[in-house]
Amino acid sequence: MQLNLERPDHEFFLRGADGKAAMVNERRLEASFVLAPDRLIEDWPVTDVRTLQPGDLTPLLELKPEVVLLGTGSTQVFPTAAVMAAFLAQGIGVEVMTNAAAARTFNVLAGESRRVVAGFVLG
Repeated sequence: MQLNLERPDHEFFLRGADGKAAMVNERRLEASFVLAPDRLIEDWPVTDVRTLQPGDLTPLLELKPEVVLLGTGSTQVFPTAAVMAAFLAQGIGVEVMTNAAAARTFNVLAGESRRVVAGFVLG
């Protein structure tokens, strides 16, 4: 059986993520970042989801997502109600999950041409 490498039709692909690092395409990132299928914003200054403020969401919201995936590290940690409300007030769906789950979900949604934006907290 012949296997062919299928390249995604979006610019950025997550090869994996955990609480300390992520592989975006062929690059290893070790600081929090924001990712859309066509955009990578490095050095997102968030190091702990528990201290995340609505103002920290600006880089994600500026990308006009229909859904946001919030990768919270190696364990699932929910942000404050104010952060969740900031998404919902704009009609944007938000899913909170581990970085590994967010990476898998991002690839699926991006592959479906959904306007997904993910924020990954690394530390």
